[in-house]
Amino acid sequence: MNVARVRVRSWQAGYRGLLPDDYLDQLRPEDRAAKYTFGSPDPDKPATIVAADGGTICGFATVAPARGPDVPGYGELAALYVDPDYWGRRIGAALVSAARTRLVELGFRDAILWVLKGNARAERFYALDQWVPDGLLRTQSVWKIVVDEARYRRALRE
Repeated sequence: MNVARVRVRSWQAGYRGLLPDDYLDQLRPEDRAAKYTFGSPDPDKPATIVAADGGTICGFATVAPARGPDVPGYGELAALYVDPDYWGRRIGAALVSAARTRLVELGFRDAILWVLKGNARAERFYALDQWVPDGLLRTQSVWKIVVDEARYRRALRE
């Protein structure tokens, strides 16, 4: 399983009921695979951490400098996905912890992330990891569909 497959399967399971079924059903990993690059030493580029079970990628987290003029000096948890077959095994918790560590290593003291509005599972998960909504909402096009998202913040160092 590759990163693109994990993301597609996560969207299809996690966003069911939040996004149109026909849209989710047509997502294909091969359409997304070329979007991922790995191994760049440039700290201004996204960095992806993967979780594997044997040789199978079962989850990943991507971090980068935050995008947005109102969060200078912030890092961003740009993506965190676990294959639905691996949900409930604390892989997401391990990945978010590793992502926070990577952001600190890159020199960030605070971070943001965006959550699809209505995604109660993600909201609970991030609340347990001390992320809090900061009140900023946005609407954007992701994978050719318009989504509403809420921004969360977290201090990376206590």
